[in-house]
Amino acid sequence: MLTLLEKIRKKTKVTLIQKIAKKEGVSPDTLTGRIAQGKAVICSNPIHSPAQPCAIGKGLSTKVNVNLGTSPDFVCLKTELEKLKICLRYKADALMDLSIGGNLRHIRRSIIEKSPISVGTVPIYETVVETMRKGKQIKDIKIEDIFKTIEEQSNDGVDFMTLHCGLTREGLSRLKNQGRLMNVVSRGGAFLANWMMKNEKENPLYEHFDDVLKILRKNDVTISLGDGLRPGCIDDATDRAQIQELIILGELAKRANSKGVQAMIEGPGHVPLNEIKMNMELQKKLCNEAPFYVLGPLVTDSALGYDHFAACIGSAVAASYGADFICYLTPAEHLGLPTKEDVKIGLIASRVAAHAGDIAKGIPKALKNDKAIAKARKKRNFKKQISLAIEKERPEMIYASLKSKKEDVCSMCSEFCAIKTMDEVLKK
Repeated sequence: MLTLLEKIRKKTKVTLIQKIAKKEGVSPDTLTGRIAQGKAVICSNPIHSPAQPCAIGKGLSTKVNVNLGTSPDFVCLKTELEKLKICLRYKADALMDLSIGGNLRHIRRSIIEKSPISVGTVPIYETVVETMRKGKQIKDIKIEDIFKTIEEQSNDGVDFMTLHCGLTREGLSRLKNQGRLMNVVSRGGAFLANWMMKNEKENPLYEHFDDVLKILRKNDVTISLGDGLRPGCIDDATDRAQIQELIILGELAKRANSKGVQAMIEGPGHVPLNEIKMNMELQKKLCNEAPFYVLGPLVTDSALGYDHFAACIGSAVAASYGADFICYLTPAEHLGLPTKEDVKIGLIASRVAAHAGDIAKGIPKALKNDKAIAKARKKRNFKKQISLAIEKERPEMIYASLKSKKEDVCSMCSEFCAIKTMDEVLKK
């Protein structure tokens, strides 16, 4: 069976392309051209065939991902499925199941079954959890164990997978020698670093990358090349370990594309505002403009309880300079497993950031929406404004509870409304 990338390169007509091109406001030829060049991806495993597959990349609207999943302290599938409903209600573009507690395969299958949007995972999590449940250690994991997990998750219908293939022994050595403050903050990266150091061997995902691609190609799973050495604090941003891994990820993305596997690159987590532009431009330059999936970035380490604000700032700037896919953050980041309300708040914040980035990129539908709101605001048509808002429930509640006694103005200025005043003057 040919993958989507292979079909496009062979000029085979793909119905999915027409649907997504229309939604994105680009021509089918433009979309297929960018996929063929490795500058865009569509995350859709035929086993899952999501009704709303996530298209990510150059010239497309910035997409938002939500992380779900259990932990050993909170194992409740019902809660995670309720979070899934929140993702759909507030229009997430994709979600990742990062579960590490409970029956992992049952949880994953349940989420995939109920999700009309693309679903991603990090297979190394399940490999490590199941190994330790058998009373073994991370160092005891065999490459066959990792392959088995990747294959099982692929057969379950996972649309995209984060695999930390660019984390190498040289990269770890560079990290140790430079004296990084936060070392490795990626969970998957930490698992692999543990295995590599205790076994004194190369990362098996890097060493056997072609074998990984064979498994992914079978069900057309998009590979999300994880940044195991991403900076976990402002002090570590844009250091040698991060950039070396980024160079390797760009090379691996090219290899994946040559084997018919779509690829995107994951990016930094904590980056000061003044370094975001440089990070985005570096990735696009070093990785042949492969779709960039950013984890924030957080622009400060000091916003505990409000990390969704710090991430929203970073995401908007990152998107404006070319980031294609945003992983949301919630108020619970760095503190605990997010609640349903945290998921809602984090998702809405990231959607605002994505939309702001799209305006800066000149994405037509984003500009069109803002112009329509401006026209409705000029006419003081509050119902129309709210209907066009990124999220409608809160503005409806605010307007209803603070409604002016006069129909054509809000209660902030009432009859002293600047817009109304100028309309009357200009009419005369």
